[in-house]
Amino acid sequence: MRILILGGSWFVGRAVVADAIGRGWEVTLFNRGRSAGAPEGPLHVRGDWERAADLARLAAHGPWDVVVDVAGAVPAVVRNVARALASAAERYVFMSTISVYRDWPYQPVDESSPLWDGDPDLDPGTRRWDPDAYGPLKVGCELAIRREFGDRALFIRPHVILGPGEYVGRLPWWLNRISRGGHVLAPAPPGRAIQPVDVRDVARFTLDMIATNATGPFNVAAPIGRDTFGGLLHACREVTGSTAEFVWADEAWLAQQGVREWTEIPLWRTLPTAWAMNTDKARQAGLTCRSLQETAAATWHWLQGGGVPVAHERFAEHGISVEREAELVAACL
Repeated sequence: MRILILGGSWFVGRAVVADAIGRGWEVTLFNRGRSAGAPEGPLHVRGDWERAADLARLAAHGPWDVVVDVAGAVPAVVRNVARALASAAERYVFMSTISVYRDWPYQPVDESSPLWDGDPDLDPGTRRWDPDAYGPLKVGCELAIRREFGDRALFIRPHVILGPGEYVGRLPWWLNRISRGGHVLAPAPPGRAIQPVDVRDVARFTLDMIATNATGPFNVAAPIGRDTFGGLLHACREVTGSTAEFVWADEAWLAQQGVREWTEIPLWRTLPTAWAMNTDKARQAGLTCRSLQETAAATWHWLQGGGVPVAHERFAEHGISVEREAELVAACL
């Protein structure tokens, strides 16, 4: 299998690279080479996918059985990439997101749920992270790929991805906070169901689907109802060896105090439908998800071994300040 990976030096991309090499596949990476710690082994083609000349030079390195786009987020850019590679690759695999669904997080979603309106030719003129634009932009990317590759496209739509290398900062924040011990503010009820997925499981499933020539969209997340918020925090306490005590605060009260869901307390959402992504199609196709305990342990091992997330503007969004947490904990005790 000859595989071209666009990116490959960040979180999901590194996991895909590692899995592909482990399968003995011939891997080519295309990126600018600016991120430290690029994976060893693959053929590296340096270039900027926003430059037509670089894309033409890349296409000359083909052909490939499949191109895997783990980072595309600007429809017009993805359009140009797909167009340049349409004759150099048999299939196009795109790492999309649950955010493409118009009704999420307010309704359960499956692959047939309505999507945001998207424009395959849109360039918003900025490359900064915008949570409100993220879903529609990803839809536009999917549309651009469909236009160039038709039914030769595979779309992976994951929920929250955790694991070694995470740069958004959700699980690393919880691990570091709990490792410090003391009273840790936590949103009740601890039995709130969650369904994050390990990055290595996303990579494995993606490559499994490539190997079976699968096309179309697949939702990827842990099974609904298997994992809980309390289970995640207890896993963090166990793998860090902490003696932290959780102070479970009523989530309605937290909301009244102005605590920001999803970011100030990472992964917390009061809407139960936020964790209601149907993954029956993927599970029938072979998706399996490791336990939160395994994900927490591997992430902590990575952090303790000197792992440093790729610098990203989203990292600063996550986590509550020491002073703010102490104030809220004192009000609960």
